[in-house]
Amino acid sequence: MKCWERFAVEGLTCVVTGAASGIGLAYAEVMAEAGAKVTLLDIDGELLHEQVTRLAAQGLDVHGEVVDATDRSAMYACFERIGERYGRLDVVFANAGIDSGPGFLDSDGQRCAQGALENLEEAHWDKVLATNLTSVFTTLRAAVRLMKPKGSGRIIVTTSNAAMINEAIVGTPYMPAKAGAASLVRQAAMELARFGINVNAIAPGPFVTNIAGGRLRNPADRAAFALRVPQHRIASTEEIKGLALFLASPAASYVTGAQIVIDGGQMLGRVD
Repeated sequence: MKCWERFAVEGLTCVVTGAASGIGLAYAEVMAEAGAKVTLLDIDGELLHEQVTRLAAQGLDVHGEVVDATDRSAMYACFERIGERYGRLDVVFANAGIDSGPGFLDSDGQRCAQGALENLEEAHWDKVLATNLTSVFTTLRAAVRLMKPKGSGRIIVTTSNAAMINEAIVGTPYMPAKAGAASLVRQAAMELARFGINVNAIAPGPFVTNIAGGRLRNPADRAAFALRVPQHRIASTEEIKGLALFLASPAASYVTGAQIVIDGGQMLGRVD
């Protein structure tokens, strides 16, 4: 096998949740551009249609399904349709996620009453956990039903470097949700290894996406986050495509239970 052939995903069937924008869209793009058959899942039907139409116009093999990742019955039905359409499932990116609102400090380092622990709304806590953690469980459960019979598969979960560090300017529910998802990745990897299914996580730092209403497009927030990154910049979603392709490809055949950080060195600490 030639070196570049180790990264071949042509002909594989792939599902991406939260795929209509941001990091999920980057996953879908790189897989489709590399020849995979990609189904994009998202709750935003209008944006999903726009992106699927755009990718299809490029001659890529893509399909869209409007679904709420927190709706278990809808997710299971969606995966059943995908299984019927393709007869197999090779790669899943469990990427759907939401922001968790302001932290207990704002971007200027001042206390933020809205993000204070005693002021957090229970319904908001439940929604963040349902989307950023429980939907990962639902996606894994649906994917495994299709992967086990053929004895192979790749599952890649979007966690965050917030699974390992804490951020005062990020809403409190985000950290435990992502830490739970990271733990679930390791647990699932242990269980599913014997079935030829690799489970890994990509842990991004600050990327410019639509999450938090496109918060990192705001100059003040962008500058505040950039100060915490040794590279002193916020990443483009283009920069996550190589890692996604690696984990989905034969090149990562012996990688499972891993959480790979892609954050410009943010976890190393601030460098002035």
